[in-house]
Amino acid sequence: MSARLKNLQGAAVAAVKKAREIAEKADSESREMTADERGTFDQEMQKGRDLLEQVKAAKADQAVLDEAAKIVDEIGEPLETGDETKGGGGTVRERVKSLGLQLVESHEFKAAMAPYKDGRIPSGTPFRTDPIAVKSLFVGGSDTSAGTFVVNEQTGIVEMLGRKELKIRNLVSVRTTGSDTVEYVQQTSHTNAAATVAEATTSAAPTAPGTAGALVQAAGGGYKPEGAWAFERKTATVRTIAEWVPATKRALADVGQLEGLINDELRADIAEAEEAQILNGNGSGENLTGIRNWSGLQTQAFSTDMFESVRKAITKARTIGRVAPNGIVLSPADVEKVDLAKDLEGRYRGAGPFAMGPRTLWGLPIVESESQPDGEGLLGDFTKAVLWDREQTTVTMTDSHADFFIRNMVAILAEERIAFAVVRPTAFVKVATA
Repeated sequence: MSARLKNLQGAAVAAVKKAREIAEKADSESREMTADERGTFDQEMQKGRDLLEQVKAAKADQAVLDEAAKIVDEIGEPLETGDETKGGGGTVRERVKSLGLQLVESHEFKAAMAPYKDGRIPSGTPFRTDPIAVKSLFVGGSDTSAGTFVVNEQTGIVEMLGRKELKIRNLVSVRTTGSDTVEYVQQTSHTNAAATVAEATTSAAPTAPGTAGALVQAAGGGYKPEGAWAFERKTATVRTIAEWVPATKRALADVGQLEGLINDELRADIAEAEEAQILNGNGSGENLTGIRNWSGLQTQAFSTDMFESVRKAITKARTIGRVAPNGIVLSPADVEKVDLAKDLEGRYRGAGPFAMGPRTLWGLPIVESESQPDGEGLLGDFTKAVLWDREQTTVTMTDSHADFFIRNMVAILAEERIAFAVVRPTAFVKVATA
């Protein structure tokens, strides 16, 4: 226990004892305390309460010192010794001594407090000390000073690199299948022979079909024209998109959020690969055939500028594809061209930088996708492209890979199985934007 704490406790006990003696004297004489006695009693009790607060503060400081001493005892290694007045240190226990205790135990502070015997400085009294030399300073970044007591805080924040925004799956039709192959029927030709028909003038049927007489009779017989449709059965095969990563069991156990983070990243990788396949798959090997590489798509060459080219592509989608296009996919660079396009007076052709709401081009929503190449837009009715989910993205974990079991490692696998087809190729137009 420090000398200061002992002094404070002694003064507090003395003050309370004096107050108690006054009260006990009045009580033994079976009388009330006089006015003077009451004043002295209240004064001593207040002094005791004030000293009690100082005792509590001193005990708190002493607890810090005791804790520091305990740590030093466990470390068991003193710092370099030297002349303390020159910034040397003595032992770790001496250097971690509270800065406040160094001040109040200094010769300068005690000399300034000497006139105040009860340790109280009257209100309004100026108080100053001679300069006090601090023997040791806590340095927060030093492992031999206050840095020893600083514990790193683990925030749990893991900042990933970021990903491109995925939008194409939300454009196409998405269905489910329980098979590894999906069949659909596509119309390949259509002869529209519909025409007006005159009322029959005779009930006689042609006597000799194919003869001149039969043709004459048929002309007045009210016969209806026959149209012609042709269909073809098509097949889409389910493909697998997958990715795996290795991890140690210890890492998964030590870092609580690691497994969830890996799962989320694997799922995102699968989704990115899926979008690339929907748009750009080349159909070779296990690749899907993406919309841009599907046979039978229409094309529109560049004409004057991007806006005129897109407008002509809309006409083709309507008149040849027989659809009402519901969007146009552009790369970020081409969307930027749309946003920054200006007329001859320097005014933005579009809504400008302060407009709110979705972008449109000739009334079609603009879908910005990093999977779409620069210089080409894909316009059409995206409901005519269908994705079948055979198995939505799943994540599994196993140690049954190579020698992972004896190495305490696991393989974390994400995969999905999908089929894809463009059921009406002419519903899409690849339009040159540059």
